[in-house]
Amino acid sequence: MLYEKNEYNHVLDNLYSKSLVLECVGDFNPVLYFYFMDSVAHIDYSICILAYNYHNLRNKMNMEYMRWRIDEEKKGDRVYFPEFINWMKENHRDKFDALPSLWKAIYDKRTPAAYRSYRIAIDPDSNQPTEVRMFNRWIDEFFSLQFIRSMYKGASLDLLFTEFMNSRQK
Repeated sequence: MLYEKNEYNHVLDNLYSKSLVLECVGDFNPVLYFYFMDSVAHIDYSICILAYNYHNLRNKMNMEYMRWRIDEEKKGDRVYFPEFINWMKENHRDKFDALPSLWKAIYDKRTPAAYRSYRIAIDPDSNQPTEVRMFNRWIDEFFSLQFIRSMYKGASLDLLFTEFMNSRQK
């Protein structure tokens, strides 16, 4: 374990200062909630790799979750989420533009960003670590009240996902 705190430890403090206590997550669209939590887990894992030694217990626990989530994202309507993001870009540009930038980067088929070895790789050809400011931006976007409230059943993002799924069946 690293004994000195580095700049990424402060990002973890920012992440763990956030809460969903006042939200009723059981009322979220289940696919949107899965990808919300999945993105937060990728953010956490990516920060932890930069903040702690790779073999730190926290990183090992995160890797176990990441292995599990690979199978989980293939279940039910979750498999259509990347297609949904691209559909929004084409059909509801204003809502696409309002999405967290991490979702736009990872799931837009026109960007090179991806999850690589469970890490967020915005530029897979770069050897530079993701900047602290990017992690802070993503955290703020995912925990914005407007975004969180859009994931509730009957809210704007849920309605668009339902519209998208209905359009796939035609």
